[in-house]
Amino acid sequence: MRIHKFLAECGVASRRASEKMVRDGRVFVNGSASVIGQDIDETNDIITVDGKIITNTNKKLYIMLYKPTEVVSTSVDDRGRKTVIDLIKHDISQRIFCVGRLDYNTEGLILLTNDGDFANIVTHPKNKISKTYLARVKGGLLTKEDIKILRNGVMLEDGKTAPAKVYVEDVYNDNTSLVKITICEGRNRQVRRMFDAVNHPVINLKRIEVGGVSLGNLPYGKWRHLTQSEIHKILNN
Repeated sequence: MRIHKFLAECGVASRRASEKMVRDGRVFVNGSASVIGQDIDETNDIITVDGKIITNTNKKLYIMLYKPTEVVSTSVDDRGRKTVIDLIKHDISQRIFCVGRLDYNTEGLILLTNDGDFANIVTHPKNKISKTYLARVKGGLLTKEDIKILRNGVMLEDGKTAPAKVYVEDVYNDNTSLVKITICEGRNRQVRRMFDAVNHPVINLKRIEVGGVSLGNLPYGKWRHLTQSEIHKILNN
């Protein structure tokens, strides 16, 4: 789609006025100044006018955010704490919401969208969408029995957890370990409670993957659009 047509469809201005914006150097595509007649990919390209990201209000949005700690995974917080929406509201004008949640003190990958069907698929327990975390835990090296319990399922107050994938990534001199764990459930504080059950309380927790899509090198507190292949990967996970 031509850039001026895209801007017109998004309600920024008429096609003629949009062309003038391009000539005046106000329009950028993926960080580079746009040119008259430029073709853009409205699904993957990031278009800005005067520094503000432009999106089609009828377009479905799928966003990956690196949530910092001490940020709430809701649109509004009645206690006045910073929310994930606060981190992107100056760039995205459409109403979007979190796909699931991350604990206040947990950092890492969280998805946001305006597509209710997508959110339902990702969060519904029957679909068993995988979520992978890196947990820094106390208590030194996990024993074979600890790992076996985590892998086979931990009995918590709300029932036994489903089998998990668990691998010890590193052991440190301060009597802590780094453990990668993949679960297919979404109970409240589940990973922390699982490690508490085997006497290895979590110090730091970071979600690094959802549905096979990795956080990668996305900077702390930043966000980006998911690619079409990533969306398909999550839905087929």
